[in-house]
Amino acid sequence: MHIFVSSDMEGTAGIVDWAQCRGPGPEYEIGRRLLLDEVNAAISGAVAGGATSVVVNDSHGVMANLPPGELAAEARYISGRHKPLYMMQGLDSSFDAVFFVSYHGSMGSNGVLSHTYNPRAVSAVRLNGTVVGEAGINSLVALGHGVPVALVTGDQVTIAETSAVLPDTQAVTVKEAITRWSADSLHPAAACRAIYAGAQQAVEAVARGELGPPPIELPARLQVDWLTADMAEMATWIGGVTRTGDRTVEIGGDDPIGIYRSFVAAIAITRSIVET
Repeated sequence: MHIFVSSDMEGTAGIVDWAQCRGPGPEYEIGRRLLLDEVNAAISGAVAGGATSVVVNDSHGVMANLPPGELAAEARYISGRHKPLYMMQGLDSSFDAVFFVSYHGSMGSNGVLSHTYNPRAVSAVRLNGTVVGEAGINSLVALGHGVPVALVTGDQVTIAETSAVLPDTQAVTVKEAITRWSADSLHPAAACRAIYAGAQQAVEAVARGELGPPPIELPARLQVDWLTADMAEMATWIGGVTRTGDRTVEIGGDDPIGIYRSFVAAIAITRSIVET
């Protein structure tokens, strides 16, 4: 049983501020320790459920948040920026399941530190008409490789958004968002116990054949609302991206990985406007 883990950070119990997610600084060091414990809980739970190997793709910020030597020994570690498949780098059809650990809600939601890929560029994303966060978008890659998404962890907003497109995925709520900047979190030890149990149950469900690839209807339509019209226009420089409104573009087709690649390329190219 081969498990792929995409780890973000904002969905970790106890994290409610960007200072805990962006280094350097003492708050970030606390945040990355909290994240490390949750990722290790997911790895250990997966192994308890029958996983024989685990690959962790560090998918937050500069994508080098986990101390490699302190990651559970059963796991390989993919880290660093500018990965072609971004948050899903390393996934292929050899995997049996995908875990989304410490994920967060979409831009515009009440989730803790909610955003969708780039909070300074993306206003909203809809997949086949349903508002999605990063879990829903990233599920396109899982679908393309025929791999089920077996686990998602984060706040209640994240869980609700993910369940809308992945109804059979095991979900672990580690905190309740109060506002975008506050939450009622489980104690870190309790959060880790819940993630361990959820990961174990998720792998066991996959082993029993209870989960299939993400039930996303093809051809799929990914609609992206940008913050400005300039960003929407710039996104159309990428093949397959069509402008459908002043600030809206659409990416569609029968190739879910191709849709995801075009979306990630649009995110990358619009950074040139955001950062000037």
